[in-house]
Amino acid sequence: MTPLLIAALCVTMVATSFLSGLFGMAGGMILVAVLLMLLPLPAAMALHAVTQMASNGWRALLWYRHCRLNAISAYVAGCALALGVWSLLLYVPSKPVALILLGVTPFLVRLLPGSFKPNPESLPQGVFYGTVCMTLMLLTGVAGPLLDTYFLGGKFDRREIVATKAACQVIGHAFKLVYFGGLIDQAASLDPIMMGLAIVMSMLGTTLAKRFLEAMTDAQYRLWANRLITAIASYFVIHGAWLLVVAKS
Repeated sequence: MTPLLIAALCVTMVATSFLSGLFGMAGGMILVAVLLMLLPLPAAMALHAVTQMASNGWRALLWYRHCRLNAISAYVAGCALALGVWSLLLYVPSKPVALILLGVTPFLVRLLPGSFKPNPESLPQGVFYGTVCMTLMLLTGVAGPLLDTYFLGGKFDRREIVATKAACQVIGHAFKLVYFGGLIDQAASLDPIMMGLAIVMSMLGTTLAKRFLEAMTDAQYRLWANRLITAIASYFVIHGAWLLVVAKS
């Protein structure tokens, strides 16, 4: 990577980790989209995993008193199940397919009847969403809008959403790093300096966001979080569809 590209990535990592630190979402989706444009998919996934483990881990520490352990345990159980299954397949999708999968999931969740609406306080739902979200992370890099929609579906306040989701994401991205960095063997291709910068930039952006989150109300948080999910998911579907059209033309 050139110095200019590294500098641009560092700025992007600070900005996206700030966004994730504020809403507990969206930043990782934007970052993976940028990395997919610059790197081969497996290498992008491995670097993204390192960045998100640092960002989410630091965020979980900042808000550790608001973590909901039952929700975390159920989600991680689902993640482990999905990792076990996909480790037998070692499938890596094309970039257009990854983007479309990432974008359509929140819209599918919103079509569910009321009795099936997401509830992060439900242990069976935690295992189910952990399995589906881990599958998405291995196929697209992030669980993205689906995981965000899941946590917004319950009665957690904004701090509990941010803290609990961050703890879940640390485990999820660790599993993703095992998948792409170990099983698919992309960790060796990553620059250790770039990985170190990714960790520092992620922690910086997360720290800067803490004061802004404290100043928000729960109503403001949910309003803007839902708008972010819709906007980013729509972009991923359109971008992925466009790449498919270009590839066939």
